Amino acid sequence: MESIPEIRPEAGEVLKVTGGFPLAGSVRVHGAKNSVLKLMAAALLAQGTTTITNVPDILDVEIMSELLRRLGCDVVHDADASTVVISVPERLHHRADYDLVRRMRASICVLGPLVSRCGEADVAMPGGDNIGSRGLDLHIDGLQRMGAHVVNEHGYLIATSKQLRGADIWLDFPSVGATETLVMAAVMAEGTTTIDNAAREPEIIDICTMLVAMGAAITGIGTSTLVIEGVKELHPVEHRTVPDRIVAGTWAVAAAITGGSVFIEGANPEHLRIALDKLGSAGARVAVQGDGFTVSMEGRPKAVDIVTLPYPGFPTDLQPQFIALNAIADGAALVTENLFEARFRFVRELARLGADVRTDGHHALIRGRQGLSGAPVEATDIRAGAGLVLAGLVAEGTTEIYGVGHIDRGYAGLVEDLRRLGASVERSPATNS
Repeated sequence: MESIPEIRPEAGEVLKVTGGFPLAGSVRVHGAKNSVLKLMAAALLAQGTTTITNVPDILDVEIMSELLRRLGCDVVHDADASTVVISVPERLHHRADYDLVRRMRASICVLGPLVSRCGEADVAMPGGDNIGSRGLDLHIDGLQRMGAHVVNEHGYLIATSKQLRGADIWLDFPSVGATETLVMAAVMAEGTTTIDNAAREPEIIDICTMLVAMGAAITGIGTSTLVIEGVKELHPVEHRTVPDRIVAGTWAVAAAITGGSVFIEGANPEHLRIALDKLGSAGARVAVQGDGFTVSMEGRPKAVDIVTLPYPGFPTDLQPQFIALNAIADGAALVTENLFEARFRFVRELARLGADVRTDGHHALIRGRQGLSGAPVEATDIRAGAGLVLAGLVAEGTTEIYGVGHIDRGYAGLVEDLRRLGASVERSPATNS
């Protein structure tokens, strides 16, 4: 039996960021982490070979590749070519094991395709970032409305159905994950499925666009009401992943917080309209040009209030980066987090750098200071890690960021890109004290 490639370890390294260097130059944005993993899952719906391009070289892609292999697929991830080629057999396995699912919450996205293709899915309850409760009630309720029998046994979500049927589904919250699961389940269900209050993120548009190319019948793409007419079968395709708007937004804040000027190539500014408007309010100049946009800042940023909301509102995944910006801004800002209750865990680490942040429930009050000072800190999730890197770029001295494995899950080649832009960043093995 052929051995399966070993996945890189999650921990054991530290980023050392020395502050005081404005970023300057250009950086290219890779495909969206929050889209490519779902596109890979969607490939399960069609026997044959599907190719996904503009794929980021991140740890989560490796984990998802391994998960698809265990389901019976042949998967080739070519990091140099930024592609994943997935060969899907006629018969799939239907069990997604805990050892992989615990490392990446997006693994739950195989639930819909497996129920549709196999009539059964056994998916371990997911892990991933520790940013608060993200229940699966909406996934389960939607599948049950489509005729699936769903139980939670021994840590696994088990869904079975001889034939899913179209249904009218109202989501209490426009959940991205639930929308994706139910769309993928509905494309080969019998009859018509209507999903009201569906998520509208660019990543939802991306997966629906791929499914339509595969032969699915979906209308209302980009709106809050999706109508899916079930079809008998789908066929494999080649599809290009949408640019990562969160990575693009992170680079935009990095340019502003360091008082630099960065051209962010391959990004879609329409996906970041509110975030870029907030940067403008902070004093940055944003210029759309060619295949991307430039963000530049002179002097100290002004404090800006933030309220996170589902798309097209301000993205929760950019909240830590903007808190870092406000930590050194002129004035005070109120940040309101409406999506994930544990997202503010990040501010305890930011306070170690000297930030003045007070939290009360889902509000955080940040009083900007003239400067921060380097210290050892721990990244507790992907975006918290990004926020700490940004803070380290402006802190006096060196900031040591542990938990690098979290950052690797969302940002490909971060150290190399930062160095090209003029930052002082090193990655080295963590030493035990």
